[in-house]
Amino acid sequence: RAAIAGVIAMKPAVLILDEPTAGLDPKGRDDILGLISDMHQKRGDTVILVSHSMEDVANYVDRIIVMDAGKPAFDGTPKEVFAHYKELEKMGLAAPQVTYVMHDLRDAGFDVDASATTVEEAKEAGVTVIAYDRLITGTDAVDYYVTFDSFAVGEAQGQYLIDNAPAGSGIPLYLYAGASTDNNAFIFFEGAWSVLQPKVADGTFTIANSSEAEALKDSADLSREQVGKIIGQVTTDWDFNVAKSKAEANLTAVGADMKGDVLVLAPNDGTARSIADVFASDKDVTSYVVTGQDSEKASVQYIIDGKQSMTVFKDTRTLAADSVAMAVDILGGKTPATDTTYNNEKIDVPAKQTSIVVVTQDNVMQALIESGYYDASEFTGLQ
Repeated sequence: RAAIAGVIAMKPAVLILDEPTAGLDPKGRDDILGLISDMHQKRGDTVILVSHSMEDVANYVDRIIVMDAGKPAFDGTPKEVFAHYKELEKMGLAAPQVTYVMHDLRDAGFDVDASATTVEEAKEAGVTVIAYDRLITGTDAVDYYVTFDSFAVGEAQGQYLIDNAPAGSGIPLYLYAGASTDNNAFIFFEGAWSVLQPKVADGTFTIANSSEAEALKDSADLSREQVGKIIGQVTTDWDFNVAKSKAEANLTAVGADMKGDVLVLAPNDGTARSIADVFASDKDVTSYVVTGQDSEKASVQYIIDGKQSMTVFKDTRTLAADSVAMAVDILGGKTPATDTTYNNEKIDVPAKQTSIVVVTQDNVMQALIESGYYDASEFTGLQ
């Protein structure tokens, strides 16, 4: 590693490296490839990289020459070369099945249309497509989803509000949602509505900030269009400032009968903190129960301090392990294990769900500290 860094520091116009990442741990490999990438992209120098690692060439090079028995077999950009998947597989180079798609999707970001186009091109090239979560929809090119169960997240949030509601009837319920452009925002809300709706229909809860939801309070099953109308009124766009402004406007618009002890469905941790701060500062709000999601460090501190009621923990370590296991099965010619299907507006896609955990003051130590997700030193007030 030091030798390669020293050579790069000499600023050669052309650098030829033969298996520079062989024998390195993942961090060492990333360090070397990062140096090489900087040398090429920032200084414009030429780097010739000899490698058997498809991950290296997929993520760091502009052009690939595949050699077979000492002769060039394919030559072109990563996408052009990996389009010859079947031929590469015969040569024992099956890694493009995973690396090429992930590299391309990283460049596409979370643009649904761009991502759908990418996976469709991959599918045409014979690549098996594993999509994280359900962000890529409306295409028949997705073979598998690896995801947290977003419906179960919403159910958990709604059930927590029910379990921790004050006694009585007509309890004010404030609804907030993610972005109307995000498929998961719909699924989160649908999950929450599935458990909250009976309590709204029987008068236990009164919706305080959505006329669309109030009009549909007797409907257990909502169409996507109906959910969209509700979300249109209560969307936060996943933005903390939007959430804060909406909560302030909601509390300004209601009377004292919609304050007192209140329940708040907040879609994720960032919006939960913003909304909680607004409700905490209103002198007519006696108490509030507010949900969250993602176990962000700031929200964990809020939970410890009693300013946020709960969060839904989605352990990305488990999600990563599930994703790797599925990819390994596919590369080994096996059918990966799945436990459900999701309709992506075009087809039903087999999916592997990763478990979720509700985190409160009572189990924050066990769920987030003792599990090794966070270190206790990152927080104050832990018991």
